[in-house]
Amino acid sequence: MTKNKTKQIFRIVFIIASLSSLAFVPWILVKAWVLPLPNTVQEQVNEAIDYGFDGMIVYVDKTGQPPAFYTAGWKDRKKKIPTDPNALFKIGSITKLYVAVAVTKLVSNKQLSLDKTLAEYLPELKGRIENADKITLRMMVQHRSGIPNFTDTPGYWEESTKNNKETLALIVDKPADFAPDKKYSYSNTNYLLIGEILDTTLGHSHHQYIKNEILMPLGLNNTYCLQSEVNLDDVMSGYYVDYEEDMKYNNFTSPAGSMIATAKDVGTFIRALNDGSLFKNGEQEIYSSIYVYEHGGLLPGYQSFAKYHKETDMVIVQFMNTTNFDGYNWNLSEIIYNRIVKIESKKRK
Repeated sequence: MTKNKTKQIFRIVFIIASLSSLAFVPWILVKAWVLPLPNTVQEQVNEAIDYGFDGMIVYVDKTGQPPAFYTAGWKDRKKKIPTDPNALFKIGSITKLYVAVAVTKLVSNKQLSLDKTLAEYLPELKGRIENADKITLRMMVQHRSGIPNFTDTPGYWEESTKNNKETLALIVDKPADFAPDKKYSYSNTNYLLIGEILDTTLGHSHHQYIKNEILMPLGLNNTYCLQSEVNLDDVMSGYYVDYEEDMKYNNFTSPAGSMIATAKDVGTFIRALNDGSLFKNGEQEIYSSIYVYEHGGLLPGYQSFAKYHKETDMVIVQFMNTTNFDGYNWNLSEIIYNRIVKIESKKRK
């Protein structure tokens, strides 16, 4: 068989395999990915609503330009209240960035050590969490602890726990997923435990520490650590596909994802995190060694992305208030976010 003939066969096999794989991909994702890029972000946001999202907020911050907001859909579909660019939103795991900054600041002033173990910080968990005497604070921040993820507990989202103590009870006395520091596996339990470590170290709630050391210095007056601190009328409603109830009444209290904020406040935080203005001397080096500079957030009814784009010196925050069981609209929201980045990047050229 000639070399050219072999290449042709491989091409045919590749095409068949690619087409076969598409059979398992929702066609709405393919459509969103291949459609021509709109000329404006607003057109893209409007298009996203056509894909089944109830409401959407996009915040764009470019150096030298006033911040821009783009919205579509409903803040509250039952009351027919249009999306408000200044609405509060449940930012889910974006919360972990704020917690990681708090850890950084306490490490910098010697109140915490990244190399102390979970058992040293919370001795009551020795024997209750496997490898507690080997898992360090650094491993928990970096999701390298092997501690099981409490949100993976069957039925967790159908009947979630009422407080952090109940949540922790879901994973104590369970076997580790892997030996400490042997691999990466995202676990919300890491940040639940970090919150407990912070509270014990400080002698008071780490929420107050985050307010004093992060929120107030940056003037983030529309960022809150807990749902109990806000008027729910100010919070954008959240929706789960084929479920009529408003998800904003669900109270998620874990340090893994409890915070609520406006898109502008999140964008301001992300820029300060990336340009270093959030940190004092030596703190950014510590932070860079332990955690990331961007994050997504996902709770029932809420999904979000917050990222700084260095090549264009811009921050883009995206909030969408619809989720589903299959999770494909998380992938859809990623596609939409990336398309918005492309639109804004073209405008810079």
